[in-house]
Amino acid sequence: MLTPTVPLSPQPWRAAYAAAGIVGDLPPPNHASLAALVHSSCVAYAQQIAYTCVVPNGMNGSLTYAQVDAHSDAFAAYLRQTLKLPPGARVAVQLPNSLGYPVVAFGILKAGCVLVNTNPLYTPSEMLHQFKDAGVEALVLIDMFADKLPAVMRDTGLKHVIVARVTEFFPAVPNLVVRGVQRFWSRVLPPITVPHVRLAAALAQGKAALGAASVKAYWGDLKAGDTAALQYTGGTTGVAKGAVLSHGNLVANVQQMLAMGATHMTPGKECVLTALPLYHIFAFTANLLGFLSIGARNILIPSPRPVQNLQRAVENYPVTWITGVNTLFNALLNEEWFLAYPPKHLKASIAGGTALHGAVAERWAAVTGTPIAEGYGLTETSPVVSFNPLGGGARLGSIGIPAPGTEVRLVSDDGADVKAGEAGEIWVRGPQVMQGYWNNPGASADILRDGWLATGDVAVMDEAGFMRIVDRKKDLILVSGFNVYPNEIEDVIARMDAVLEVAVIGIPDGQSGEAVRAYVVPNPEHAAAPTAAQIAEHCRKYLTGYKLPKSVVLRDELPKTPIGKVLRKDLKAEVRAEFAARK
Repeated sequence: MLTPTVPLSPQPWRAAYAAAGIVGDLPPPNHASLAALVHSSCVAYAQQIAYTCVVPNGMNGSLTYAQVDAHSDAFAAYLRQTLKLPPGARVAVQLPNSLGYPVVAFGILKAGCVLVNTNPLYTPSEMLHQFKDAGVEALVLIDMFADKLPAVMRDTGLKHVIVARVTEFFPAVPNLVVRGVQRFWSRVLPPITVPHVRLAAALAQGKAALGAASVKAYWGDLKAGDTAALQYTGGTTGVAKGAVLSHGNLVANVQQMLAMGATHMTPGKECVLTALPLYHIFAFTANLLGFLSIGARNILIPSPRPVQNLQRAVENYPVTWITGVNTLFNALLNEEWFLAYPPKHLKASIAGGTALHGAVAERWAAVTGTPIAEGYGLTETSPVVSFNPLGGGARLGSIGIPAPGTEVRLVSDDGADVKAGEAGEIWVRGPQVMQGYWNNPGASADILRDGWLATGDVAVMDEAGFMRIVDRKKDLILVSGFNVYPNEIEDVIARMDAVLEVAVIGIPDGQSGEAVRAYVVPNPEHAAAPTAAQIAEHCRKYLTGYKLPKSVVLRDELPKTPIGKVLRKDLKAEVRAEFAARK
């Protein structure tokens, strides 16, 4: 648990708050819990559409705020009265973006239980690790992956399974069409061979059990320090650990995010495209909770790959906001339909999760006439730490300034604060910082230090408080003793028209210790794939000699997480195997 210490002074970013119309001091929490936040928004915007799920052919279903409130009440009652789960019981949710997700997630929070977000694409072994570590008692799973259940249920304490479908809450005709395609054409609906309950039946049982009683009895006494979610992280760098996020952490981070974007947000009038998976902390806090709190309409995309799956949603709805990662924005910019008809209602887009390449940001602004505001965060910070102000002063290539209520230090390897313009590890303190890692005091002590969270990310801060990510400490490449940061090289190579995507890592080198290798995905729209010589020639215009790629590998695709973050660790594993085979 973080311990309070004396605030830092001065905070150079406060002048940027004033210039952008941002309130510098975070007000007291507006809700004691996420359950209270959800219920309040659902009452305030009862008759407005909260969520619309759009499948690739354009068929869709929607729920109003009032319906989300009623259905999540029923699911909360099902958990507490039908399944007899106690407060604090861990309930895993393994769903893609669909109408069932907010109903289930909010029901878990209203029940006073703990939400365990889980990637639907996880293998049985990955599910086993997470479910055993979290002590999951109940699971809500998409029916398309029910064939994983027998192996999982044999080796965990999982007692209850609720099965949902992508078309949950769709009107009858679209539901029949999509289900027919899944069952008879795509054949993606395996038989379910373990005891289970369908989500519709669970809701009916919960509604009957609830009767005229109020679900507020379950959540009325929740406090800011109570655990809301176990959000597993570390999959890109090692064994996943469960970040303990409290109701207070997440309520505060919603307030912080809205404080940064308030100048461009009109309550009850926004429409956000949600292509990032809701089980990921970025979309969970920003899209699911943040935009819900201002009465926005969420357009849910169950599967954003291929990126053509977004076409009908972009064309048919008045999208004012898009959240995404660099690879999503880059992919859209290589779609003819998007270039011909960019969203005409768009106000701004939010980028996070991984570094936003300058070339992508510049082209996005040229095509859409709107900015991408890059931010920075971690699962352990709920996730927002910093953000580029939308009201003026945003800086290309920067992750912005700390969100209100957040303090940031940049620290050298010996623990001293670095000067403006010098690189240092980002340390964060604020109400959004996690309570620790679930059942892992050793890992918690490694990252939580004297009231600060040591992020492992390296940045520089200018005299105005704007930060620029240099790279992760673990991804640093040492070439003849010189520090080389992959992000810098990737940003340069990404500016080539012949390059679609790029990832840079270090490889062993007998002379310099390490050398730079670039993995490049050619742009299929370009006449020819780039050669190593062309890439080197391009890099020489922008980079000093020791930063130049010594080798270039052309690939059809790069390994990525479900939200599109490039998995450098997978590339490093390939390199280890490659060099081991040479011995």
